[in-house]
Amino acid sequence: MPLSPSSSAQAAREAVAQRLRELRADAGITGPELAARCGWSHPKTYRIEGARTPPSADDIRRWCEACEAADQAPDIIAQSHNAESMYVEWRRRLRTGLKQLQKSYVPLFKSTRLFRVYSPTLVPGLLQTEGYAMGLLSLITEFRDIPNDVAEAVAARLDRSRILHEPGRRFLLVVEEAALHHQVADAEAMAAQLGYLLTAGALPAVSLGVIPMSAQTRPMWPVETFHMYDDSLVSVELLAARVTVTQPSEIALYADAFERLHSMAVHGANARALIVKAIDALH
Repeated sequence: MPLSPSSSAQAAREAVAQRLRELRADAGITGPELAARCGWSHPKTYRIEGARTPPSADDIRRWCEACEAADQAPDIIAQSHNAESMYVEWRRRLRTGLKQLQKSYVPLFKSTRLFRVYSPTLVPGLLQTEGYAMGLLSLITEFRDIPNDVAEAVAARLDRSRILHEPGRRFLLVVEEAALHHQVADAEAMAAQLGYLLTAGALPAVSLGVIPMSAQTRPMWPVETFHMYDDSLVSVELLAARVTVTQPSEIALYADAFERLHSMAVHGANARALIVKAIDALH
């Protein structure tokens, strides 16, 4: 089954919709009847029940009152709020710039012992150098038209990455070979970044794997960038949003995907050879 980056968020929304649908069924009223009691058009009822339109707190109160189950409204409102908070819009997170976003991850980093990261297009943030991060975050700032605090954000990202040298943690990172070639910074910065990968990949706590573009058979197709924090949380990065996966069954799905991707990667001397190849391609 293909991984859906927003699947946990959608599953949570569907759970709210199902609960409301069951309330209506238990009350013995039809969709149009519920709509009439709530004071809205009956297509809205079906959109809510189909998890296509997330209900507002007021919608849920009206629904519960119409079903003579007003006492259930607070719990369903909380459930709906949690479902919507799983899908966090980047624009809302980035409205003050990038620095605070970098700092917001620090508590999660501090509590994590096993980091697993897969990136098909970019060098993972934990391994980024100053020049590479400057180039990438500058692109993000321009594209999203947000306040420019790139210098501070880069400093926060580099400070956060010091966790690589703290004892008691392991870092398993897998990138597609293409990620070594996407030039998000100038040639000098790219060369420095790739050179650093040769060093960082040799750190005792770090395992850096590269999936060769020449791999002829793949047990796993390239998927979206994701970060696993122990077995408790997966953060999936999309263009429009960051999805937080917390359902155990879906964390297990990402764990299985990571193992398959990790098994395809080359490590050690073979990974270094692909990095050196990318450096040579800059000239």
